[in-house]
Amino acid sequence: MRQTCLHLGRVIAILALLSLAAAAESPSLTFKFKTIKVNGAQSTAIYGVNNAGAMVGSYVDSGGVRHGFRFSGGKVTKIDDPKGTDTYCFAINKAGTIVGYYSTSSHVAQAFLYVKGKFSDISPVGSTGSQALGINDHGDVNGNFADAKGSHGFLLKGGKYSTLDVPGAQATLGGGINNAGLMTEVWLDSSFSSESSLYNGKTYKTINVPGEPDSDAAAINNLGDIVYSWEGSGDTYGGALRHRGKYYKFHVPHGDRTFGYGINDNKVIVGAYTDDNGVLSGFSATYAK
Repeated sequence: MRQTCLHLGRVIAILALLSLAAAAESPSLTFKFKTIKVNGAQSTAIYGVNNAGAMVGSYVDSGGVRHGFRFSGGKVTKIDDPKGTDTYCFAINKAGTIVGYYSTSSHVAQAFLYVKGKFSDISPVGSTGSQALGINDHGDVNGNFADAKGSHGFLLKGGKYSTLDVPGAQATLGGGINNAGLMTEVWLDSSFSSESSLYNGKTYKTINVPGEPDSDAAAINNLGDIVYSWEGSGDTYGGALRHRGKYYKFHVPHGDRTFGYGINDNKVIVGAYTDDNGVLSGFSATYAK
């Protein structure tokens, strides 16, 4: 397949460095934020980051077209699957392999694997739609797919697919995966609220953000830290970090809604937030005591 990456140059505008001490159990963590926007874009979101600091995400250009992209070394590289539209890049490993999904001509989500400039479709046999959400340094992929029976998670490892269904879930939506094979799985309960589990290959352990009705565990690093998005009562949205078994909520300063999506081993979190006008921007943040 032909390579569709186009270097856009240094078109990322990194805005003022902001800091915020998270409200959590003592001792608290301090989060320091940078806003990231693709120049000229209507919206920007960052979904994944590897240990070298390369980030991936999606943006909507001035004409309303959505693109996937990689941001590394101050440069944006557009990454659009040539077989469809509306490409989303969700995760990147140390080799630079990227996973995500695009929309087909039938407006169906199709998971992809992007390796050295080439795209490959990935999805279990019989799927009617799929998304690839996480990839570790071994190339194992965590994602989700739909079939005639509903929505399921999947693990792609060594060229073989395994179906993942959280017990009691109305739907399993996938998540992240680290090098030890630990996976986060977001699922819908009987009330169709979002819950999250940590899966070690044998058992599922519920790991919801305390006190919030909806918890979406996005990514997990090799230290076992997990980044979340959560939705609370009163139309409130925020990010959270599970660090050494404790939960720390965070919001981008001066933002409205905050969403946590990606994390690496160097204590860098990435995600997106909306401002008072509803404009979506990406962010990166470091965390420390």
